[in-house]
Amino acid sequence: MRASVVTGWTPVSVGTADVAVAERAALGTSVRVAAWPAEDLGSALTAVDIELARLEEQASRFRDDSELARINRGRSSVHQLSRGLAEAIGVALAAARWTGGLVDPTVGGALIALGYDRDFAAIGPGPQGPAGETGPAPGWRSVTLDGTTLGLPAGVRLDLGATAKGLGSDRAATAAFRGRGRGRGGILVSLGGDIAVAGQPPFGGWPVAVADSSDPGGGPPGQVVRLMASALATSSVTCRRWQRDGRRLHHIIDPRTGWPAAGPWRTVSVAAASCAEANAAATAAIVAGRDAEAWLAQAGLPARLVAHDGTVRLLGGWPDSGHGRVPAPPPSLLPGLLAGPLDRRPGAWSEDGERHHA
Repeated sequence: MRASVVTGWTPVSVGTADVAVAERAALGTSVRVAAWPAEDLGSALTAVDIELARLEEQASRFRDDSELARINRGRSSVHQLSRGLAEAIGVALAAARWTGGLVDPTVGGALIALGYDRDFAAIGPGPQGPAGETGPAPGWRSVTLDGTTLGLPAGVRLDLGATAKGLGSDRAATAAFRGRGRGRGGILVSLGGDIAVAGQPPFGGWPVAVADSSDPGGGPPGQVVRLMASALATSSVTCRRWQRDGRRLHHIIDPRTGWPAAGPWRTVSVAAASCAEANAAATAAIVAGRDAEAWLAQAGLPARLVAHDGTVRLLGGWPDSGHGRVPAPPPSLLPGLLAGPLDRRPGAWSEDGERHHA
């Protein structure tokens, strides 16, 4: 049966009739969905559209009408949240706790001061005006979340960039898989390269290209690995770059300084139990700099780190050859990830008792 493609999506040829793939722009990046068997693609795309639209309405820092944008410009220190945004902020706070503050959702003010105050497509790569004053982030401990009640000190601006994209992949893959109406097969969702899978992979695993650099002439071609379950995310300082005061800036902020991270790694890819966790770990490793290898090794997470000079470091059993399988990461290490307000969260138990890994 031929796979149907929902309006707005572009089919992608992958050289097999068993798996169907389509992609489109979303959330300031691109989203790619793969379905096995191929006839499940149409329903998967519809489910992904719904989940990503919800996430943008809840957690976008660039949409004036998003829930997060309204909170960031509000004057109150107490806010009532939707269940979806409460989950997203809860995951961000859990990630901050787990990483010891290497990722921190209170870096929003620093990003705005440095010029990342609108959708990145609207920021030119050339010189911009002078940067505003920035410094250490207020800190995640200044934020409280009790159910759907958020306590946010005046002037603190939230940015969920270290976890929201991964959470979006988790939500979308889970929703797409559950909407299929069959027991066999699987779904892969890649949101800007942050990948979640649900169900069973095709024979041999999902082939996933891991890039070393977003610059076509900036380094080695990367690596293709096979993902059997769980999730994988990549963070890089080679994308989302701009200039202020003659200084080259990027979007991964070190909360300890309020400036872009300046460590030895240009790209870090991490496999974890959920994409939100992998997203947080990859970003934390960029910020951790020379301490990243020790931190990732202690966590037991498979990882691939690429230095600015092109040197590649592999940890946790990450395959050293093309098309090798990424080993299964440990169960979730992110405290509170599965304690959010949504029952439809990644890794939750379905009504039939089957564990769905996202």
